[in-house]
Order: sequence, then C-alpha cells, then structure tokens
Amino acid sequence: MTPSLTIGLLLTLAIGGIALYLITPRRYESADSVAQSYDEWTEDGILEFYWGEHIHLGHYGSPPRRKDFLAAKSDFVHEMVRWGGLDKLPHGMTVLDVGCGIGGSARILAKDYSFDVTGITISPQQVKRAQELTPTDVTAQFQVDDAMALSFPDASFDVVWSVEAGPHMPDKAIFAKELLRVLKPGGILVVADWNQRDDRQIPLNFWEKPVMRQLLDQWSHPAFSSIEGFSELLEATGLVEGKVVTADWTEPTLPSWLDSIWQGIARPAGLVKFGLPGFIKSLREVPTLLLMRIAFGAGLCRFGMFRAVRAES
Repeated sequence: MTPSLTIGLLLTLAIGGIALYLITPRRYESADSVAQSYDEWTEDGILEFYWGEHIHLGHYGSPPRRKDFLAAKSDFVHEMVRWGGLDKLPHGMTVLDVGCGIGGSARILAKDYSFDVTGITISPQQVKRAQELTPTDVTAQFQVDDAMALSFPDASFDVVWSVEAGPHMPDKAIFAKELLRVLKPGGILVVADWNQRDDRQIPLNFWEKPVMRQLLDQWSHPAFSSIEGFSELLEATGLVEGKVVTADWTEPTLPSWLDSIWQGIARPAGLVKFGLPGFIKSLREVPTLLLMRIAFGAGLCRFGMFRAVRAES
C-alpha cells in the first residue's frame, strides 16, 4: 500500500470514528448511567473549564442582553433566590440542593445568603470536586444521594432547591413527592427545569418528535415533563399549600445555548489543555446544543420555574 493510500485510509478511519462517536446515543438506562456520565465530565474537567462552577443555564435578563457567560450563570442563582422569595428568609435556614453539580449554586446560597446548605448528586466525582472547591468557612456540605429515594427523614429542610435535575428523573411523580417529603411544613420548594411543551394541549408534530427523541437520547434523559404536568404532580402529592406558582424563563435563559458553543471558540486554550480527545468530546455536544436552541426557541421546550409551600401538618 502506498503512503498516500495509507494516509487516506487512516484519515477515513479517523473521520468515520469521529462521526460514529458524534452520533452514538447516550440513552438513559438507570441512575448509574447518569452518574457515570457526570463522573466522566467531572474527572476530565472539560465541562468545568468551559461552564465554570455552575452546570446550568445563565440568566440574561428580560429582554435578554449581552452578558458574560459565567456571570449570567451566577446571576441565575440570584434571580432564582429573589423569584422564590428566599432572600426574605432569615440567616441559618437549612437548604437541600437537589442535583447540586459541583456546588456552584450551593456556595452562593451559603456565602451570599448565609444558609446552611446540603448539596446532593448521584455522581461521586461531583461530590469530590464540590468539596475541593468549597472553602472550610462556607456552610455547604455535599454527599452522594438519589433524588428518587432521598436518604433524609421527613421534614428535614426549610428550603428545597433544584436546578435542571428533573429531566434525569424516570418517574416525575416520585421525584415531586420526594422533594416535598423532606421539606418542613411551611418550607419553600423552588425548582428550575427544562420542560417539554404540554403535548396534551398541542401534540408534537412530525419534526418535533425526532428532535425530542434526540434530546432525550443524547444526555441520558428518560423524559421531560411539561410545566403544567409537573405542577399537577406536585399538587397531587397533597403536600402543597394552595397552588404551585410557575413561570416561564425561556426568554432570559435562551442565549445560554449558543453562548456555550461560543466558549469553545472564544477560549482556544481548551484545545491545548485537553488535546484532540477533548476537542472531539466537546465537538460531540455541539449538535445537541444547537437542537436545544432550536427546541427552546421554537416552543417545543420551555424553561419552567416552580415555587410551592409545604402544607402544615
């Protein structure tokens, strides 16, 4: 075989291998598959390099304005605190952060609002990294736990907080009940999540069904709930005082999707730091990020906010 044919064959194999890697689904299988995915992203440091301490979307205002990517993520936490009325609570309130990632939100809640925060995640590597990033004088602790079967007794926390964890939950009714079960009577639940349009009102059309399937299969999501559907599940627990308050934050969070892709261009040091394997792994996420932007921009998906108060016993 001539050198040119050898090089051509190697390039073909390389391109084919990359293409296969890019299109290989990562479907939800169990809590273990979710944990493994987050363990891998945490161990290699790629997600933290580009997304910082906050593994969630940013808040760009209404109407959205240009903002630093990492600053928008921090702003999201403060906006969620204000929207939930948590800024009016006294110091020392106990908070459970469900799906805490590497602890970005938990540290803000502890440092800026003087809450006593417990963060839980299914990923042991995320817990390890969260502990490494948290100064000893910050009242935030982290542990491995399953949001579908929380290890805490009933009525353990003054506040339960969760950002973008719901899509990973295979049974949204159990998830809703667990969030409220560990909340003290009179306590506040504040949840921010990716949601699908309520298909009971407007069924998914011919292009929305495959797009939704791809979004689920690429990031280990069993299903998205709708804003209306998850509100109903919270109220169906019988543990909510009055009605669940909801809001749609699609507009202020929408720039996050393209901004996250732009980070790979604006921060070329990542290519040096993580090399070709890191570049390929990051490149794999671009189609899904673009689909997310399309889905949220077209109304197939919505960014839902939920606030509920635990009923008195």
